[in-house]
Amino acid sequence: MPRAALFDVDGTLVDSNYLHVAAWWEALRQSGHDVPATAIHHAIGLGSTDLLDHLLGEHRDRDQDDTITQAHKTLYATHYERLTPLPGAGDLLRALDARGWRIGLVTSADDRQLAAMREAVGADEVIRDTASSADVSRGKPAPDPLRHGMELVGSEAADTVFVGDSVWDMRAASRAGITAVALLSGGIPRADLERAGAREVYEDPSDLLARLDDSAFGGAS
Repeated sequence: MPRAALFDVDGTLVDSNYLHVAAWWEALRQSGHDVPATAIHHAIGLGSTDLLDHLLGEHRDRDQDDTITQAHKTLYATHYERLTPLPGAGDLLRALDARGWRIGLVTSADDRQLAAMREAVGADEVIRDTASSADVSRGKPAPDPLRHGMELVGSEAADTVFVGDSVWDMRAASRAGITAVALLSGGIPRADLERAGAREVYEDPSDLLARLDDSAFGGAS
């Protein structure tokens, strides 16, 4: 059975989480919602509907949801040309590919956002496929996106490692029975990631790359 390395993108491969926070904060403000930036930060990684549920409550008036979501997309799109990869992101993907791991992405980003981030990372030649929350009925922290990612790259849970930066990533991996590796590059504290199921925690992609042999990816041929 092939080994698979699945990756979140925002905050894991691309330095984009705080740009999302600013875009959501302004989009919410424009619709009359005063939501602290720290609350938005901790919700990054959820799909838009789940994010609004988390921030505004499931029993809210949903008439504004499309307006808020579209405003966020428009505001975030102004940063596309300035998106930058996190240190070592592309090199990490290429190193894992060279070791025989199948690389897949699991993200809640829409197609335009994903295209901009993949361009920033610059490692398309080793990425086999992408699983989006739009492909399944439930996004992270449900395990569905990760299970779909495994289907796309042809792996089983025991042979898969997922790398992410949010508690939602770690919970999804744990529920899917996948080894969860966390990065601190998304700004979430180590303790929160470990409580959510992270088996290993690294500073950023370059830190994981430097310690690859001793990580969950070690020993692959």
